[in-house]
Amino acid sequence: MSPTAKDGEGERVVVVIDDDESVREALRGLFQSVGLVTELYGSVQAFLDAGRRNQAGCIVLDIRLPGRSGLEFQEALARSGAAQSVVLISGHVDVQMAVRAMKAGAIDVLTKPVREQDLLEAVNRALAADQQRREEAKGGLALRARHRTLSERERQVFALVAAGLLNKQIADRVAITEATVKLHRSQVMRKMEAGSLADLVRMADLLAKAEASPER
Repeated sequence: MSPTAKDGEGERVVVVIDDDESVREALRGLFQSVGLVTELYGSVQAFLDAGRRNQAGCIVLDIRLPGRSGLEFQEALARSGAAQSVVLISGHVDVQMAVRAMKAGAIDVLTKPVREQDLLEAVNRALAADQQRREEAKGGLALRARHRTLSERERQVFALVAAGLLNKQIADRVAITEATVKLHRSQVMRKMEAGSLADLVRMADLLAKAEASPER
């Protein structure tokens, strides 16, 4: 699927936040020329006031903005767990600034004047990363829903199987027979839609990561 295609979350949008109107309009023209839907904002606050914070797509963000800087906003987005990918642009980018941005998850940091091809490539990477994260989040929701169908005992067995314990060890740990462990294990495999032990281990890891992640 193209990063610009529509899916269940609607059309993917490239948000441009830059205080220079001429830059905003130039970027609108560039993105529209390749079929990308674009929204323009002159400041971080204007973007926040529009209530579009977690829409599908990516953000092209000037680092140096009046009020809250682009770099500060990008770091705040990363801390909040917001899904949008960010491409940062600036008239001057030093090494320290670039390192901060990349640590906060920026897809790229580009220096103005930005080569059109470089920017389009960065935006396509950002859109693809955004789409992948959202698809993984949907998969995580389905996985948690399946996990909730397990009984308390099945959840115990699931966790111990995923941790690498053998049936006999699980039986000793939870004080049940090996035959009962096998029965619960079979139920866990069916309810979790797992085809193998490797699937169960992967699912346990994904569930653990989901529990540790900020709410989206």
